[in-house]
Amino acid sequence: MQRSAEAGGNVPALDGHGLIGLIGGSVPGVELRVEDWERLPGVHRGPAEIWALRQRVLAIASDPSPPDGVVITHGTDTMEETAYLLARTVPPTVPIVLTGAMRTSSDPDWDGPRNLREALLVASDEASQGRGTMVVFAGKILAGRDVAKLDAFSPDAFGAPHAAPIGIVTALGPQFEFPPEPNPSLLSPRGLTARVAIIPLFLGDDGGLLDLARSRFDGVVIEAFGRGNAPPGVLPAIARWLADGKPVVLASRCPFGEVGGEYAFEGGGGQLLRMGVIPAGARATSAARLELMLCLSAGVPYAGLAA
Repeated sequence: MQRSAEAGGNVPALDGHGLIGLIGGSVPGVELRVEDWERLPGVHRGPAEIWALRQRVLAIASDPSPPDGVVITHGTDTMEETAYLLARTVPPTVPIVLTGAMRTSSDPDWDGPRNLREALLVASDEASQGRGTMVVFAGKILAGRDVAKLDAFSPDAFGAPHAAPIGIVTALGPQFEFPPEPNPSLLSPRGLTARVAIIPLFLGDDGGLLDLARSRFDGVVIEAFGRGNAPPGVLPAIARWLADGKPVVLASRCPFGEVGGEYAFEGGGGQLLRMGVIPAGARATSAARLELMLCLSAGVPYAGLAA
């Protein structure tokens, strides 16, 4: 992004070579091949666009002579969705690193050069082999399946609310806290075709939004309170989704922690789980939606287990 006086704010402006030029043109020990895929704000990408990007990354990683690593510069608003998709569908043979910036190249405190240099160092590091998709941001290395944007403005915007960073980037290079995960499970849909909604619940909710969405979507992630508790008024609407054979995944609006079944009052998380609602698990709501989309598209139950 760069600030445009004509547009009245920040707009996409730099191609890949422009980004590399602004970090000095090279990183010691790293040979770069730049590919300009697209120049879109993150929120302009839909399922078709991120699936097309996934297909291109898979083709690069599957080449008989693949690069040592792949770095993707990406808008921060939807970086977690693309990272999750790649982590769940692309074999971890080649490190894939996403990064971006919370400031623009017009700002004196632009964080882009640091993040891009560190992403290139991580992608090219021998210790990154077998780790698959990662996000490198503000000195942290985060697993693609766990990453979430937690701050709308801070340069240190990303974290892993259901896990922990897998490493950091220091003056000595990448330092990993954990070994690569052996044989991670992957999903293999032919496309990202399933339609899945996210519907947050609110005080006094009567299920009206759930009912309006039911005919348009193949599944839904409901963002409930705390450990998965919901206003009693939504229960009939949830029951109608389930009666239609459409999966309902239960997530929490809390950024940390998971839903559970210990509350037995009407609308409590325990009652919803007994109805057949599926707990989201240790995932951000955005990741739960991607997981349900992938599972429905692949014809497997939520969480990617074999049918």
